[in-house]
Amino acid sequence: MSPGQRAGSAGKRQNGRCRRGTPAPPQTPPARGADPGAHGPQHSRAPPHGPGLAARSGSAAAARAGGRGPRAALLPPAGAAARLRGAERSGGRGALRMAAAPPSYCFVAFPPCSKDGLVVFGKNSARPRDEVQEVVYFAAAAHDPGSKVECTYIEIEQVPKTHAVVLSRPSWLWGAEMGANEHGVCVANEAVVTREPASESEALLGMDLVRLGLERGATAKEALDVIVALLEEHGQGGNYYEDGNSCHTFQSAFLIVDRNEAWILETSGKYWAAEKITEGVKCICNQLSLTTKIDAEHPELRNYVRSQGWWNGDSDFNFSEVFSLADDHLACCSGRESLEKQGGDVSAQAMIDVLRDKDSGVCVDSESFLTTASIVSVLPQDPSFPCVHYFTGTPDPSRSIFKPFIFVDDVKLVPKVQSPSFGNDDPAKKIPRFQEKPDRRHELYKAHEWARSLLENDQDKGQKLMRIMLDLEKQGLEAMEDILTRTEVLDPAEVVDLFYDCVDTELKFFK
Repeated sequence: MSPGQRAGSAGKRQNGRCRRGTPAPPQTPPARGADPGAHGPQHSRAPPHGPGLAARSGSAAAARAGGRGPRAALLPPAGAAARLRGAERSGGRGALRMAAAPPSYCFVAFPPCSKDGLVVFGKNSARPRDEVQEVVYFAAAAHDPGSKVECTYIEIEQVPKTHAVVLSRPSWLWGAEMGANEHGVCVANEAVVTREPASESEALLGMDLVRLGLERGATAKEALDVIVALLEEHGQGGNYYEDGNSCHTFQSAFLIVDRNEAWILETSGKYWAAEKITEGVKCICNQLSLTTKIDAEHPELRNYVRSQGWWNGDSDFNFSEVFSLADDHLACCSGRESLEKQGGDVSAQAMIDVLRDKDSGVCVDSESFLTTASIVSVLPQDPSFPCVHYFTGTPDPSRSIFKPFIFVDDVKLVPKVQSPSFGNDDPAKKIPRFQEKPDRRHELYKAHEWARSLLENDQDKGQKLMRIMLDLEKQGLEAMEDILTRTEVLDPAEVVDLFYDCVDTELKFFK
Protein backbone atom coordinates (compact mmCIF):
# COMPACT_ATOMS: atom_id res chain seq x y z
CA MET A 1 0.00 0.00 0.00
CA SER A 2 1.45 3.35 -0.99
CA PRO A 3 1.96 6.20 1.50
CA GLY A 4 -0.98 7.92 -0.09
CA GLN A 5 -3.19 4.90 0.43
CA ARG A 6 -2.07 4.51 4.01
CA ALA A 7 -2.60 8.18 4.64
CA GLY A 8 -6.10 8.38 3.40
CA SER A 9 -7.74 5.50 1.66
CA ALA A 10 -10.04 7.13 -0.84
CA GLY A 11 -12.90 4.86 -0.01
CA LYS A 12 -16.65 5.42 -0.07
CA ARG A 13 -18.21 6.15 3.30
CA GLN A 14 -20.70 3.56 4.40
CA ASN A 15 -22.21 2.78 7.79
CA GLY A 16 -19.47 4.15 9.97
CA ARG A 17 -16.63 2.92 7.80
CA CYS A 18 -14.83 3.95 4.66
CA ARG A 19 -15.48 1.38 1.95
CA ARG A 20 -12.37 1.17 -0.19
CA GLY A 21 -12.58 2.68 -3.62
CA THR A 22 -10.15 4.65 -5.76
CA PRO A 23 -6.90 5.08 -3.83
CA ALA A 24 -5.79 8.55 -2.89
CA PRO A 25 -2.79 9.89 -4.79
CA PRO A 26 0.60 9.33 -3.18
CA GLN A 27 1.59 12.00 -0.70
CA THR A 28 4.10 14.58 -1.77
CA PRO A 29 7.39 13.98 0.08
CA PRO A 30 7.08 16.75 2.68
CA ALA A 31 3.52 15.89 3.64
CA ARG A 32 2.69 13.15 6.05
CA GLY A 33 -0.91 13.32 5.29
CA ALA A 34 -3.39 16.04 5.38
CA ASP A 35 -3.20 18.53 8.13
CA PRO A 36 -5.24 17.43 11.02
CA GLY A 37 -8.14 19.59 11.62
CA ALA A 38 -10.78 17.07 11.39
CA HIS A 39 -14.29 17.42 10.97
CA GLY A 40 -17.35 16.00 12.20
CA PRO A 41 -20.85 16.71 12.94
CA GLN A 42 -21.46 19.85 14.74
CA HIS A 43 -22.85 18.92 18.05
CA SER A 44 -25.16 21.35 19.73
CA ARG A 45 -23.05 24.44 20.05
CA ALA A 46 -22.97 27.36 22.33
CA PRO A 47 -22.53 30.59 20.43
CA PRO A 48 -18.95 31.39 19.65
CA HIS A 49 -17.28 33.71 21.88
CA GLY A 50 -14.24 35.59 22.22
CA PRO A 51 -13.91 39.17 23.15
CA GLY A 52 -12.53 41.66 20.93
CA LEU A 53 -11.09 45.01 21.06
CA ALA A 54 -10.83 45.49 17.38
CA ALA A 55 -8.83 48.55 17.61
CA ARG A 56 -6.02 46.65 19.13
CA SER A 57 -4.54 44.43 16.58
CA GLY A 58 -1.67 45.36 14.53
CA SER A 59 1.51 45.62 12.75
CA ALA A 60 2.56 42.58 10.93
CA ALA A 61 5.17 44.01 8.80
CA ALA A 62 6.19 40.51 8.00
CA ALA A 63 3.92 40.07 5.06
CA ARG A 64 1.67 42.38 3.17
CA ALA A 65 -0.67 40.39 1.06
CA GLY A 66 1.79 37.57 0.93
CA GLY A 67 4.90 39.70 0.65
CA ARG A 68 8.00 39.49 2.83
CA GLY A 69 8.36 42.21 5.41
CA PRO A 70 11.17 43.71 7.46
CA ARG A 71 11.96 40.39 9.05
CA ALA A 72 12.63 38.83 5.67
CA ALA A 73 16.21 38.06 6.63
CA LEU A 74 14.92 35.84 9.42
CA LEU A 75 12.50 33.89 7.27
CA PRO A 76 13.26 30.65 5.44
CA PRO A 77 14.49 30.62 1.85
CA ALA A 78 12.12 30.95 -1.08
CA GLY A 79 10.91 28.11 -3.22
CA ALA A 80 8.90 25.84 -0.94
CA ALA A 81 5.57 27.29 -2.00
CA ALA A 82 6.31 26.73 -5.67
CA ARG A 83 7.39 23.15 -4.97
CA LEU A 84 4.11 22.49 -3.17
CA ARG A 85 2.07 23.90 -6.04
CA GLY A 86 4.00 21.72 -8.47
CA ALA A 87 3.48 18.64 -6.32
CA GLU A 88 -0.25 19.26 -6.27
CA ARG A 89 -0.45 19.49 -10.03
CA SER A 90 1.35 16.17 -10.38
CA GLY A 91 -1.35 14.25 -8.52
CA GLY A 92 -1.77 12.03 -11.55
CA ARG A 93 -4.50 9.57 -12.39
CA GLY A 94 -7.23 9.25 -9.80
CA ALA A 95 -6.20 12.47 -8.08
CA LEU A 96 -8.94 13.57 -5.74
CA ARG A 97 -10.55 16.96 -5.88
CA MET A 98 -8.20 17.60 -2.99
CA ALA A 99 -4.64 16.83 -4.02
CA ALA A 100 -2.07 15.53 -1.54
CA ALA A 101 -1.97 17.93 1.37
CA PRO A 102 1.05 20.13 2.05
CA PRO A 103 2.54 20.17 5.55
CA SER A 104 0.86 21.99 8.41
CA TYR A 105 3.11 23.53 11.07
CA CYS A 106 3.01 24.03 14.82
CA PHE A 107 5.70 25.75 16.94
CA VAL A 108 6.58 26.49 20.55
CA ALA A 109 9.40 28.66 21.91
CA PHE A 110 10.57 28.55 25.53
CA PRO A 111 13.26 30.64 27.24
CA PRO A 112 16.09 31.18 26.54
CA CYS A 113 14.83 31.52 22.95
CA SER A 114 11.69 33.47 23.81
CA LYS A 115 11.38 37.03 25.02
CA ASP A 116 10.78 38.20 28.61
CA GLY A 117 10.29 34.74 30.11
CA LEU A 118 7.30 34.00 27.88
CA VAL A 119 6.25 30.75 26.25
CA VAL A 120 5.11 31.43 22.66
CA PHE A 121 2.96 28.92 20.79
CA GLY A 122 1.79 29.12 17.16
CA LYS A 123 0.07 27.01 14.52
CA ASN A 124 -1.15 27.27 10.93
CA SER A 125 -4.01 25.00 9.92
CA ALA A 126 -3.58 23.86 6.30
CA ARG A 127 -6.91 22.53 5.10
CA PRO A 128 -8.95 22.27 1.87
CA ARG A 129 -9.39 25.75 0.37
CA ASP A 130 -13.18 25.84 0.66
CA GLU A 131 -13.34 24.72 4.29
CA VAL A 132 -14.53 27.34 6.77
CA GLN A 133 -12.91 27.58 10.18
CA GLU A 134 -14.69 29.23 13.10
CA VAL A 135 -13.58 30.48 16.53
CA VAL A 136 -15.83 29.25 19.34
CA TYR A 137 -15.80 29.57 23.11
CA PHE A 138 -17.34 27.14 25.59
CA ALA A 139 -17.63 28.13 29.24
CA ALA A 140 -16.60 25.85 32.09
CA ALA A 141 -19.46 23.51 32.94
CA ALA A 142 -20.62 20.89 35.42
CA HIS A 143 -22.17 17.70 34.05
CA ASP A 144 -24.57 15.19 35.56
CA PRO A 145 -23.25 11.77 36.58
CA GLY A 146 -23.56 9.27 33.76
CA SER A 147 -23.97 11.91 31.08
CA LYS A 148 -22.49 11.49 27.60
CA VAL A 149 -20.78 13.83 25.16
CA GLU A 150 -21.33 13.54 21.41
CA CYS A 151 -18.00 13.95 19.62
CA THR A 152 -17.52 14.08 15.86
CA TYR A 153 -18.49 10.47 15.15
CA ILE A 154 -18.99 8.70 18.47
CA GLU A 155 -20.46 9.34 21.91
CA ILE A 156 -18.31 8.87 25.03
CA GLU A 157 -18.68 9.27 28.79
CA GLN A 158 -18.67 12.87 30.01
CA VAL A 159 -16.63 13.97 33.04
CA PRO A 160 -18.11 15.82 36.04
CA LYS A 161 -16.50 19.15 35.09
CA THR A 162 -15.06 20.65 31.91
CA HIS A 163 -12.80 23.70 31.69
CA ALA A 164 -13.55 26.83 29.65
CA VAL A 165 -12.01 26.57 26.17
CA VAL A 166 -11.58 28.70 23.07
CA LEU A 167 -11.20 26.72 19.85
CA SER A 168 -10.38 27.24 16.19
CA ARG A 169 -12.00 24.46 14.22
CA PRO A 170 -13.34 23.41 10.84
CA SER A 171 -16.94 24.48 11.27
CA TRP A 172 -18.51 21.08 10.71
CA LEU A 173 -16.64 19.21 13.45
CA TRP A 174 -17.04 18.82 17.19
CA GLY A 175 -13.36 18.97 18.10
CA ALA A 176 -10.73 21.51 17.05
CA GLU A 177 -7.56 22.01 15.05
CA MET A 178 -6.10 24.08 17.88
CA GLY A 179 -7.16 25.92 20.98
CA ALA A 180 -6.55 26.88 24.59
CA ASN A 181 -8.22 26.58 27.98
CA GLU A 182 -8.68 28.84 30.98
CA HIS A 183 -5.64 27.32 32.74
CA GLY A 184 -3.15 28.32 30.06
CA VAL A 185 -2.99 24.97 28.28
CA CYS A 186 -2.72 25.02 24.46
CA VAL A 187 -3.12 21.97 22.23
CA ALA A 188 -2.73 21.52 18.47
CA ASN A 189 -2.92 18.43 16.31
CA GLU A 190 -1.17 17.28 13.15
CA ALA A 191 -2.21 14.34 11.00
CA VAL A 192 0.60 11.87 10.42
CA VAL A 193 1.14 8.70 8.41
CA THR A 194 2.77 5.65 9.98
CA ARG A 195 3.41 2.08 8.88
CA GLU A 196 0.33 1.17 10.91
CA PRO A 197 -2.68 1.75 8.59
CA ALA A 198 -5.10 4.32 9.98
CA SER A 199 -8.49 2.96 10.97
CA GLU A 200 -11.39 3.52 8.61
CA SER A 201 -13.93 2.86 11.37
CA GLU A 202 -15.44 5.93 12.97
CA ALA A 203 -13.88 6.58 16.36
CA LEU A 204 -12.34 9.69 17.92
CA LEU A 205 -10.59 12.06 15.56
CA GLY A 206 -7.32 13.71 16.49
CA MET A 207 -9.36 16.92 16.53
CA ASP A 208 -11.76 15.49 19.10
CA LEU A 209 -8.78 14.63 21.29
CA VAL A 210 -7.56 18.24 21.09
CA ARG A 211 -10.81 19.51 22.55
CA LEU A 212 -11.14 16.71 25.09
CA GLY A 213 -7.60 17.33 26.33
CA LEU A 214 -8.31 21.03 26.77
CA GLU A 215 -11.66 20.51 28.46
CA ARG A 216 -10.30 17.94 30.93
CA GLY A 217 -6.65 18.90 31.56
CA ALA A 218 -5.51 21.79 33.78
CA THR A 219 -1.83 21.29 32.83
CA ALA A 220 -0.05 20.06 29.72
CA LYS A 221 0.70 16.74 31.42
CA GLU A 222 -2.92 16.31 32.49
CA ALA A 223 -4.07 17.00 28.93
CA LEU A 224 -1.60 14.42 27.63
CA ASP A 225 -2.86 11.85 30.14
CA VAL A 226 -6.46 12.55 29.08
CA ILE A 227 -5.64 12.15 25.39
CA VAL A 228 -3.73 8.87 25.69
CA ALA A 229 -6.34 7.35 28.02
CA LEU A 230 -9.13 8.16 25.56
CA LEU A 231 -7.00 6.97 22.66
CA GLU A 232 -6.48 3.60 24.32
CA GLU A 233 -10.16 3.29 25.28
CA HIS A 234 -11.88 4.50 22.10
CA GLY A 235 -9.22 4.49 19.37
CA GLN A 236 -8.88 6.99 16.53
CA GLY A 237 -10.43 6.84 13.09
CA GLY A 238 -12.86 8.28 10.57
CA ASN A 239 -12.82 10.76 7.72
CA TYR A 240 -10.69 13.87 8.29
CA TYR A 241 -12.44 15.86 5.53
CA GLU A 242 -15.99 16.90 4.77
CA ASP A 243 -16.01 14.67 1.72
CA GLY A 244 -18.81 12.26 0.87
CA ASN A 245 -16.92 10.65 -2.00
CA SER A 246 -13.63 9.74 -0.33
CA CYS A 247 -12.35 8.79 3.09
CA HIS A 248 -9.09 10.27 4.36
CA THR A 249 -7.85 8.67 7.57
CA PHE A 250 -4.72 9.45 9.57
CA GLN A 251 -2.85 8.90 12.80
CA SER A 252 -2.24 11.91 15.06
CA ALA A 253 0.56 13.96 16.57
CA PHE A 254 0.02 16.67 19.18
CA LEU A 255 1.85 19.64 20.63
CA ILE A 256 0.58 20.21 24.18
CA VAL A 257 1.84 23.32 25.95
CA ASP A 258 1.43 25.18 29.24
CA ARG A 259 3.36 27.91 31.07
CA ASN A 260 6.07 25.53 32.24
CA GLU A 261 6.49 22.70 29.76
CA ALA A 262 5.37 21.17 26.49
CA TRP A 263 4.82 17.60 25.37
CA ILE A 264 5.18 16.29 21.84
CA LEU A 265 2.83 13.31 21.64
CA GLU A 266 2.91 11.03 18.60
CA THR A 267 0.55 8.13 18.03
CA SER A 268 0.02 5.10 15.83
CA GLY A 269 -3.26 3.35 16.48
CA LYS A 270 -3.56 3.09 20.27
CA TYR A 271 0.22 3.13 20.75
CA TRP A 272 2.04 6.34 21.58
CA ALA A 273 5.21 8.02 22.80
CA ALA A 274 5.87 11.50 24.15
CA GLU A 275 8.79 13.84 24.73
CA LYS A 276 8.88 16.58 27.38
CA ILE A 277 10.17 20.03 26.36
CA THR A 278 11.18 22.81 28.77
CA GLU A 279 13.51 25.02 26.72
CA GLY A 280 14.33 26.16 23.21
CA VAL A 281 12.27 25.98 20.01
CA LYS A 282 10.32 22.93 18.85
CA CYS A 283 8.23 22.29 15.76
CA ILE A 284 5.93 19.51 14.67
CA CYS A 285 4.37 18.95 11.26
CA ASN A 286 2.77 16.08 9.38
CA GLN A 287 5.58 13.66 10.02
CA LEU A 288 6.89 11.79 13.03
CA SER A 289 9.67 13.60 14.88
CA LEU A 290 10.35 11.66 18.10
CA THR A 291 13.61 9.74 18.07
CA THR A 292 15.33 8.16 21.09
CA LYS A 293 14.41 10.78 23.71
CA ILE A 294 11.13 9.43 25.01
CA ASP A 295 9.83 10.56 28.40
CA ALA A 296 6.53 8.65 28.42
CA GLU A 297 5.09 5.84 26.31
CA HIS A 298 2.38 3.22 26.03
CA PRO A 299 3.35 0.37 28.41
CA GLU A 300 3.18 -2.22 25.61
CA LEU A 301 4.74 -0.07 22.89
CA ARG A 302 8.07 -1.87 22.62
CA ASN A 303 6.60 -5.34 22.96
CA TYR A 304 4.16 -4.52 20.17
CA VAL A 305 6.75 -3.31 17.66
CA ARG A 306 8.96 -6.31 18.42
CA SER A 307 6.01 -8.61 17.75
CA GLN A 308 5.52 -6.88 14.39
CA GLY A 309 9.19 -7.32 13.48
CA TRP A 310 9.75 -3.56 13.27
CA TRP A 311 12.42 -3.48 16.01
CA ASN A 312 14.75 -6.22 17.21
CA GLY A 313 15.11 -4.98 20.78
CA ASP A 314 18.90 -4.73 20.54
CA SER A 315 19.35 -1.33 18.90
CA ASP A 316 18.29 2.00 20.38
CA PHE A 317 14.53 2.45 20.18
CA ASN A 318 13.93 5.31 17.72
CA PHE A 319 10.19 6.01 17.49
CA SER A 320 10.30 7.76 14.11
CA GLU A 321 12.47 5.10 12.50
CA VAL A 322 10.32 2.29 13.84
CA PHE A 323 6.94 3.76 12.84
CA SER A 324 7.73 5.85 9.76
CA LEU A 325 7.26 4.61 6.25
CA ALA A 326 10.57 3.82 4.58
CA ASP A 327 10.48 6.89 2.34
CA ASP A 328 9.11 9.27 4.91
CA HIS A 329 12.12 10.82 6.61
CA LEU A 330 12.29 14.24 4.96
CA ALA A 331 12.45 17.20 7.31
CA CYS A 332 9.40 19.43 7.05
CA CYS A 333 9.74 21.94 9.88
CA SER A 334 10.38 25.11 7.93
CA GLY A 335 10.40 28.15 10.18
CA ARG A 336 12.13 26.64 13.20
CA GLU A 337 15.51 28.07 12.24
CA SER A 338 13.94 31.49 11.81
CA LEU A 339 12.73 31.39 15.41
CA GLU A 340 16.03 30.00 16.72
CA LYS A 341 17.96 32.82 15.01
CA GLN A 342 16.04 35.38 17.06
CA GLY A 343 18.47 34.70 19.89
CA GLY A 344 16.19 34.96 22.90
CA ASP A 345 13.81 37.42 21.28
CA VAL A 346 10.94 35.22 20.04
CA SER A 347 7.74 37.18 20.61
CA ALA A 348 4.15 37.08 19.41
CA GLN A 349 5.17 39.26 16.45
CA ALA A 350 8.07 36.96 15.54
CA MET A 351 5.75 33.94 15.60
CA ILE A 352 3.18 35.77 13.46
CA ASP A 353 5.89 36.66 10.94
CA VAL A 354 6.89 33.00 10.57
CA LEU A 355 3.27 31.87 10.20
CA ARG A 356 2.80 34.44 7.42
CA ASP A 357 5.76 33.32 5.33
CA LYS A 358 4.60 31.74 2.07
CA ASP A 359 7.98 31.22 0.45
CA SER A 360 8.97 28.71 3.12
CA GLY A 361 5.70 26.80 2.78
CA VAL A 362 4.70 27.54 6.39
CA CYS A 363 1.81 29.64 5.06
CA VAL A 364 0.07 27.38 2.55
CA ASP A 365 -1.66 28.90 -0.47
CA SER A 366 -1.89 26.32 -3.26
CA GLU A 367 -4.48 25.14 -5.74
CA SER A 368 -6.29 22.79 -3.36
CA PHE A 369 -5.12 23.79 0.11
CA LEU A 370 -4.89 26.98 2.12
CA THR A 371 -3.95 28.04 5.63
CA THR A 372 -7.57 28.31 6.74
CA ALA A 373 -6.86 29.70 10.22
CA SER A 374 -3.98 30.50 12.58
CA ILE A 375 -3.31 30.88 16.29
CA VAL A 376 -0.53 32.44 18.36
CA SER A 377 -0.57 32.16 22.16
CA VAL A 378 1.65 33.94 24.68
CA LEU A 379 1.92 32.18 28.05
CA PRO A 380 3.78 34.09 30.79
CA GLN A 381 5.66 31.75 33.09
CA ASP A 382 4.65 34.06 35.95
CA PRO A 383 1.09 32.89 36.81
CA SER A 384 0.10 36.36 38.03
CA PHE A 385 -0.09 37.46 34.38
CA PRO A 386 -2.84 36.35 31.97
CA CYS A 387 -2.27 34.24 28.88
CA VAL A 388 -3.09 35.95 25.57
CA HIS A 389 -4.36 33.98 22.58
CA TYR A 390 -4.48 35.51 19.10
CA PHE A 391 -6.83 34.05 16.48
CA THR A 392 -7.35 35.00 12.84
CA GLY A 393 -10.69 33.24 12.31
CA THR A 394 -10.11 33.72 8.56
CA PRO A 395 -7.88 32.14 5.90
CA ASP A 396 -4.34 33.15 4.94
CA PRO A 397 -2.52 34.86 7.84
CA SER A 398 -0.65 37.07 5.35
CA ARG A 399 -4.03 38.67 4.59
CA SER A 400 -5.66 38.27 8.00
CA ILE A 401 -5.11 39.96 11.33
CA PHE A 402 -4.47 38.26 14.66
CA LYS A 403 -7.05 39.30 17.26
CA PRO A 404 -6.40 38.84 21.01
CA PHE A 405 -8.49 36.82 23.44
CA ILE A 406 -8.04 36.60 27.23
CA PHE A 407 -10.01 34.26 29.49
CA VAL A 408 -12.16 36.13 32.02
CA ASP A 409 -15.56 35.44 33.54
CA ASP A 410 -18.57 36.45 31.44
CA VAL A 411 -16.52 36.88 28.28
CA LYS A 412 -18.66 38.35 25.51
CA LEU A 413 -19.75 35.94 22.79
CA VAL A 414 -18.85 36.61 19.14
CA PRO A 415 -21.44 35.09 16.78
CA LYS A 416 -19.80 36.90 13.85
CA VAL A 417 -16.99 34.31 13.83
CA GLN A 418 -19.29 31.32 14.33
CA SER A 419 -20.71 29.39 11.42
CA PRO A 420 -24.44 28.66 11.06
CA SER A 421 -25.72 25.64 12.97
CA PHE A 422 -27.79 23.09 11.05
CA GLY A 423 -28.67 20.90 14.03
CA ASN A 424 -29.65 17.34 13.22
CA ASP A 425 -30.07 18.28 9.55
CA ASP A 426 -26.33 18.85 9.22
CA PRO A 427 -25.01 16.56 6.45
CA ALA A 428 -22.06 15.81 8.73
CA LYS A 429 -24.45 14.09 11.15
CA LYS A 430 -26.57 12.12 8.72
CA ILE A 431 -25.66 8.63 7.52
CA PRO A 432 -24.31 8.40 4.88
CA ARG A 433 -22.38 11.52 5.78
CA PHE A 434 -21.43 14.54 3.69
CA GLN A 435 -23.93 14.06 0.88
CA GLU A 436 -24.29 17.84 0.68
CA LYS A 437 -22.08 20.80 1.54
CA PRO A 438 -24.05 23.57 3.22
CA ASP A 439 -22.86 27.17 3.28
CA ARG A 440 -20.90 27.34 6.54
CA ARG A 441 -19.43 30.82 6.06
CA HIS A 442 -19.70 33.15 9.06
CA GLU A 443 -19.95 36.93 8.80
CA LEU A 444 -16.24 37.64 9.22
CA TYR A 445 -15.38 34.95 6.66
CA LYS A 446 -17.68 36.58 4.08
CA ALA A 447 -16.17 40.01 4.74
CA HIS A 448 -12.70 38.53 4.38
CA GLU A 449 -13.66 37.09 0.99
CA TRP A 450 -14.54 40.61 -0.14
CA ALA A 451 -11.22 41.95 1.18
CA ARG A 452 -9.29 39.19 -0.59
CA SER A 453 -11.03 40.05 -3.84
CA LEU A 454 -10.10 43.70 -3.35
CA LEU A 455 -6.45 42.81 -2.76
CA GLU A 456 -6.38 40.73 -5.92
CA ASN A 457 -8.31 43.08 -8.20
CA ASP A 458 -7.52 46.62 -7.00
CA GLN A 459 -3.96 46.73 -5.74
CA ASP A 460 -4.01 50.35 -4.54
CA LYS A 461 -7.21 50.03 -2.52
CA GLY A 462 -6.25 46.57 -1.33
CA GLN A 463 -2.86 47.67 -0.04
CA LYS A 464 -4.43 50.68 1.68
CA LEU A 465 -6.92 48.41 3.44
CA MET A 466 -4.13 46.02 4.42
CA ARG A 467 -2.07 48.83 5.93
CA ILE A 468 -5.05 49.91 8.03
CA MET A 469 -5.69 46.36 9.22
CA LEU A 470 -2.05 45.74 10.08
CA ASP A 471 -1.96 48.98 12.02
CA LEU A 472 -4.94 47.76 14.03
CA GLU A 473 -3.11 44.52 14.66
CA LYS A 474 -0.04 46.45 15.81
CA GLN A 475 -2.12 48.41 18.29
CA GLY A 476 -3.52 45.16 19.64
CA LEU A 477 -0.09 43.58 20.05
CA GLU A 478 1.19 46.68 21.83
CA ALA A 479 -1.85 46.77 24.13
CA MET A 480 -1.33 43.12 25.06
CA GLU A 481 2.39 43.69 25.64
CA ASP A 482 1.45 46.47 28.05
CA ILE A 483 -0.85 44.10 29.94
CA LEU A 484 1.93 41.51 30.18
CA THR A 485 4.48 43.98 31.55
CA ARG A 486 2.45 46.19 33.89
CA THR A 487 2.71 45.78 37.64
CA GLU A 488 -0.97 46.18 38.55
CA VAL A 489 -3.39 43.27 38.40
CA LEU A 490 -5.53 43.07 35.25
CA ASP A 491 -9.10 44.28 35.65
CA PRO A 492 -11.28 41.65 33.91
CA ALA A 493 -13.68 44.37 32.77
CA GLU A 494 -10.86 45.76 30.63
CA VAL A 495 -10.77 42.67 28.40
CA VAL A 496 -14.20 41.06 28.70
CA ASP A 497 -15.12 42.47 25.25
CA LEU A 498 -11.61 42.22 23.80
CA PHE A 499 -12.08 39.67 21.02
CA TYR A 500 -15.61 40.87 20.29
CA ASP A 501 -14.42 44.45 19.76
CA CYS A 502 -11.56 43.31 17.53
CA VAL A 503 -13.87 41.34 15.27
CA ASP A 504 -16.42 44.15 15.21
CA THR A 505 -13.84 46.77 14.24
CA GLU A 506 -12.38 44.51 11.55
CA LEU A 507 -15.84 44.09 10.04
CA LYS A 508 -16.46 47.84 10.06
CA PHE A 509 -13.30 48.47 8.05
CA PHE A 510 -14.26 45.79 5.54
CA LYS A 511 -17.66 47.43 5.08
